Amino acid sequence: MRTEDVLAATATGLWRWDNGAGTVTLDAEAARLLELPPKPGVFRESEVRSRFHPVDWNEIAGVIGLAVAEGTLAEARLRIVDGSGRVLRTVRSRSRPVPGGEGDGDYVLVGTLQEVAEPRPGAGGSHTAITGDWRRSREAFLLDAGRALAEAGSTTEVLRVAYSLSMPGFSPDGLAVFGVEGERLTIVGQHGHSLSDEGPFSDMPLDTDYPATEVVRTGRAIYLPTPDDYRSRYPATWPMARRFGRRSWAFLPLTVSGRTMGTWMAGFRHPVSFSPDERSVLTTVARMLAQALARAGAADTERELSLGLQRTMMPSLGPGIPGMTVAARYVPTGGGLQVGGDWYDLIPLPSGRIALVIGDVQGHDVRAAGLMGQLRIALRAYASEGHRPDAVLARASRFLSGLTAPGEDDEGTAARFATCLYAEADPESGILDIARAGHPDPVMMTADGTAVVRQTEGGLPLGVEADADYPTTRIVLEPGETIMLCTDGLIETGGHDLATGWARLRPILERHTGDLEKLADALVQAVHGPGSHYTTGPLADRREDDVAVLLLRREGSVTPPSVSRRTALTIAQAEPERISAARRLLRELLHDWSDPDQVDAAVLLLSEVATNVLVHTDGDAFMVARATGSPGERCLRVDVADGSDELPHKRRPGEMASSGRGLVLMEMLAHKWGVDPRGAGKSIWFELNEGEGERPEPAAPDLDAFEDL
Repeated sequence: MRTEDVLAATATGLWRWDNGAGTVTLDAEAARLLELPPKPGVFRESEVRSRFHPVDWNEIAGVIGLAVAEGTLAEARLRIVDGSGRVLRTVRSRSRPVPGGEGDGDYVLVGTLQEVAEPRPGAGGSHTAITGDWRRSREAFLLDAGRALAEAGSTTEVLRVAYSLSMPGFSPDGLAVFGVEGERLTIVGQHGHSLSDEGPFSDMPLDTDYPATEVVRTGRAIYLPTPDDYRSRYPATWPMARRFGRRSWAFLPLTVSGRTMGTWMAGFRHPVSFSPDERSVLTTVARMLAQALARAGAADTERELSLGLQRTMMPSLGPGIPGMTVAARYVPTGGGLQVGGDWYDLIPLPSGRIALVIGDVQGHDVRAAGLMGQLRIALRAYASEGHRPDAVLARASRFLSGLTAPGEDDEGTAARFATCLYAEADPESGILDIARAGHPDPVMMTADGTAVVRQTEGGLPLGVEADADYPTTRIVLEPGETIMLCTDGLIETGGHDLATGWARLRPILERHTGDLEKLADALVQAVHGPGSHYTTGPLADRREDDVAVLLLRREGSVTPPSVSRRTALTIAQAEPERISAARRLLRELLHDWSDPDQVDAAVLLLSEVATNVLVHTDGDAFMVARATGSPGERCLRVDVADGSDELPHKRRPGEMASSGRGLVLMEMLAHKWGVDPRGAGKSIWFELNEGEGERPEPAAPDLDAFEDL
């Protein structure tokens, strides 16, 4: 026996509801249960939906929505009604929604319909019509319709919502929205037939003898219950309308603020009498539809303006940089105009080098976007003149401070500042000269995937002082290494500060070591993607901010023995607090070191050496840390250089002494250490070998003539 015969014997039918296509596929038994011709076929969504009791349909819509969200079965009981509203039978539906179609909200409902063995409501000669529940169903329908239309964000979404509305007992099979352009009526959008089917209806003068044009002229609704009504009132356009095969029509004005902006046409393939209750529903829907279309039209215009501004202000990355790969992203966020003050740029320089610029103008509004555009043009001009990074930022700061008068009370014209990072890159050598104006430090990713914040010299944000200085930091990008420049929106969005935001991004940087485009997408998704609400920070302020990110990788073959990771930092006499930053950088460099005790030892030795440079010399300390080798067998070497010729001397401190233990600790904790004199100054270094817990007994250098460390 065939499966179809077994299902039919148990009064069970199969259906497939395609929400995106608006069609329902039924086998013969399912069609019979729904009071449709008892044979397999594909039916329109509205035709099937009209067979359900409207109250039951409102309930099943919620059940389906929950099942789609949770990936579970949708189960419900539905009353089947005839054209007059009489309940014929009750069926049970068990279906599973699966994703389908082209839209994010599209799904395909696959399942069964089975007749429930219970007394029919119409048994015993009494006929129960649905009119007793109609008013309550109408109220529920209007609430759902108002919510759905209010959430629609574009004209296309509004039209789709309007078509999907299941009016209680009389859902249209097609609709069209007409707008007015000058003295002509045009189609804004439609559902239920293709635009080409509209023919002359798609564009006609307002004086045409057509219901939609009369509604625009008079502002009053027109109801045509039968084809005879249409033919007698509008004989000129009836021959064109009859080919659509509809039986009833409703043309309602779309009025906003007392102005009729168009007409909504609802067509029905079944006769509709347009009772006072039905007209009330149609009128209410038309008013909500008009408001939704007005909002969506404004949003569409704003979106086009935003995209136009964004396309104009955001540069293209061009044909590429020889020997380097670049990827960039810009994501405007927040309410209002979707463009703000963040930007990035890639500027070819006369010397053959490339300038990378990333910045953030204070604010998230049109003024911030305008200032960003002006500042970006100024930076390109200064860079193209051949100025060094510090000079480019100094000129840009003077330019921005002169754009507005500081101290004005008007918030719209008050002075604003901007953060910026300017990097001049040499593609051949991988050298980057970086100047920073109050902007977050760059992040370096070594060839083995380690991500470390690279501390650089910096100055005040642009526009704070007209004559600000911006020191330059030089770093070298080795083959296979990547540098990331970003605005603070990538770090701090979602209640994060600089520390927790960096902790959120670091695993992503170290996990995506291949394609830069995939890495850029992953960074944006971590901040603004569906899963970003699982990684919110400790701050109460969960505001979003614009995001700009620029990634640069130096290409080249990297053999495993040559893979190394390094970090460097200058510790100035006037900035002893940077010793703490040096300790943090060293811990980040050794984040996957196998022996935590060795990490603590390395941090302690670095702190001792750097502190003594600041205490016993008059110059700055320059720290370079490098880890080479394979995991588990790596060697860490830390060099701290200074400009003094005075060499350290081993001391024997007393029990209560507060200093003099530097070299003692070096001998106890380091596997190797030494002092290398240089042409101007010296470098104190130490090495630690991963996996060697016990330090060997090395021959200590001759330090009899050394000064105190």
